[in-house]
Amino acid sequence: MKLQQLRYIVEIRRQGLNVSEAAESLFTSQPGISKQVKLLEDELGVAIFERSGKRFTGVTEPGKTVLTIAERILAEAENLKRACADFSAGDSGRLVLAATHTQARYALPVVVRDFVARHPGVKLEMHQGSPTQIAEWVLSGDADIGIATEALDQYPQLITLPVRQWSHCVIVPAGHPLLREQPLSLQALVKWPLITYDTAFTGRSRINRAFERIGVEPNVALTALDADVIKTYVSLGLGLGIISALAFDAQRDSGLVAIDASHLFESNTTRLALRRGTYLRRHDYDLIELFAPHLSRRVVDMTLQGGGEAYQL
Repeated sequence: MKLQQLRYIVEIRRQGLNVSEAAESLFTSQPGISKQVKLLEDELGVAIFERSGKRFTGVTEPGKTVLTIAERILAEAENLKRACADFSAGDSGRLVLAATHTQARYALPVVVRDFVARHPGVKLEMHQGSPTQIAEWVLSGDADIGIATEALDQYPQLITLPVRQWSHCVIVPAGHPLLREQPLSLQALVKWPLITYDTAFTGRSRINRAFERIGVEPNVALTALDADVIKTYVSLGLGLGIISALAFDAQRDSGLVAIDASHLFESNTTRLALRRGTYLRRHDYDLIELFAPHLSRRVVDMTLQGGGEAYQL
């Protein structure tokens, strides 16, 4: 039995039983993967995958157990490498941080600056994506730490820690009639075209629920993946914007005015995600604490050991 064989079967399942895509992902050939899977099955004495001709069509009952154990073995093998590198390499190595645009643009710049100053020997890479992409990157090991608001707590293989709560605000051009609406109401908002986040980004589900609760359909004229785009189109007079309050800066966003909307939409929680069972290096802990000072090494370790419920905001 070889670790590479275990990587093959785990990747096949991750790619929806598509051997061709698994081979492409692992930079090898489809016949090579198929041969190694058969050798592993022969050695173990069980079929891991159900077949129809040469195609894999499902995972057998013993295969489910094999895959669970294989994932654990691969995770521990990776932890072994990370632990040894942590001791031998000192303050060097590579840390991959995955975050949404909102977090990367507005919440992380100072954290990244301070981390790089503190750990000049560590190569820090940042991947931006949707919450689902971030979760998948952390699960696959392509990212060490994930930061987002949505989706992360929906994956049982991830440990998530709450970082901070935040609210939405409504942005309008200076002098807009809505500024005279005190207090701001959802009924007032539905009179105007709205520009906000795309589905599954930055608390969009909470925006939808607020309007659903009062039985009205908002006029969403335009959606975007990030607040910068939303602010640009609000400036052009195409509608009112609903964005994370984190993304508004009165000096930088001159010509626009933010109206507090915390009473209209449920608050959101930014979460930090780690792969369950992962080994954290010293600089991993340091980046986490720079981003969320309440998440000390002790708190993170307690949460990892307790299955993710040891810390709540």
